[in-house]
Amino acid sequence: QVQLVESGGGLVQPGGSLTLSCTASGSIFSIYAMGWYRQAPGKQREWVATITTGGSTNYADSVKGRFTISRDNAKNTVYLQMNSPKLEDTAVFYCNAKAQAGATTMDYWGQGTQVTVSS
Repeated sequence: QVQLVESGGGLVQPGGSLTLSCTASGSIFSIYAMGWYRQAPGKQREWVATITTGGSTNYADSVKGRFTISRDNAKNTVYLQMNSPKLEDTAVFYCNAKAQAGATTMDYWGQGTQVTVSS
């Protein structure tokens, strides 16, 4: 089992900056990738960014060039730095961890943190 705890959400102005954090605990040795998803009101949850244990990163086109995903292995923590957020970035952001359990891939989720972009 993997537990994920997010923090750092809140209110941010358009063009500002906000950093989300996600700390993993439990069977962290089984994790091979971590990432962020978001869900805006009335919309489906969508993928935002991923970072692998090898350090490779990928971003959704909607956030590429504005958001940066990074990690601190010593702290078992992944970050999402949100620069120049837009009104449409308002959503509940969820941390995700993908772990390998034998031949099965497991998805773990945090509780979510609200990000509101507003002037």
